[in-house]
Amino acid sequence: MSVILAIESSCDETSVAICNNGKITANVIANQTIHENYGGVIPELASRVHQQNIVPVIQQALTDAKVSKNDLNAVAFTRGPGLLGSLLVGVSFAKSFALALDLPLVAVNHMHAHILAHFIDDPKPQFPFLCLTVSGGHTQIVLVKDYFNMEIVGETLDDAAGEAFDKTAKILNLPYPGGPLVDKYAKEGNAKAFKFADPQIKDLNYSFSGLKTSILYFIRAQEKVNPNFIADNLNDICASVQHSIVHILLNKLKKAAKQYGIKEIAIAGGVSANSGLRMALQDMAVQLNWNVYIPAFQYCTDNAGMIAIAGYHKYLNGDFVGQEVAPLSRMEF
Repeated sequence: MSVILAIESSCDETSVAICNNGKITANVIANQTIHENYGGVIPELASRVHQQNIVPVIQQALTDAKVSKNDLNAVAFTRGPGLLGSLLVGVSFAKSFALALDLPLVAVNHMHAHILAHFIDDPKPQFPFLCLTVSGGHTQIVLVKDYFNMEIVGETLDDAAGEAFDKTAKILNLPYPGGPLVDKYAKEGNAKAFKFADPQIKDLNYSFSGLKTSILYFIRAQEKVNPNFIADNLNDICASVQHSIVHILLNKLKKAAKQYGIKEIAIAGGVSANSGLRMALQDMAVQLNWNVYIPAFQYCTDNAGMIAIAGYHKYLNGDFVGQEVAPLSRMEF
């Protein structure tokens, strides 16, 4: 029997989950709306709000899972990567909580957890599988050989796909967070209305800086001709940008699947919630006879459920850390 409490605080979501014998029985997420006033996450404000949220979020998770702190067998937490101040709140609380209850500590790599979110619900991928992990800070193709035997076989050389979505939203004067709004407007637009740069990067790596520049220059040029170009063409712009990003992502994923001879394909990370990416991946799966795995929406963005399932498998392996553990803003994969 194992009941694990997991804490996620790597960016601007304070989240706590309970994993009971490999099943997520609570996954509470407190979002921070304060950053909407600034068009992006302010690290100092994020850490302060984490301090305000963490106790009530933990209490809510225990209530939802119908367990008490005395039922717990371990405390898992995100060690990194992430914003150092935000991580510090979660790590410090986890250490204090575990010390007070005499519980073992389990440190989790945030990027590993995104991939292991696929083991929360059925169907689960079979090893080995390829996982395209796409978020605001990371774009990686990972060869997953076992729960903790993973190899990055392709990654972005500069900006991540999530940044391309967010910067496009900023160019279009959409409020923060802009990525989901691009997805929303794209559903009503023509994906082939406008064409943007298609970076030619060798091997399985990505680059999105050129695409962002292409979008910016295109919008500037069009606004010189028609000052209302964005308002007049918002849906088509969003659909075309989304089509370009998804095309770049899946072309490399297709190449990786062929190179490694793997048909078990997964996506993870915040951008895996994008409807265009999910639909395009499912279409490609039909064409190439892939088995595709896409997490439930609540496990795509940063959440403690994925930390809990990763912590559960580390708990089974007896992989614990001591009270000397410290958060890491950058963490080796």
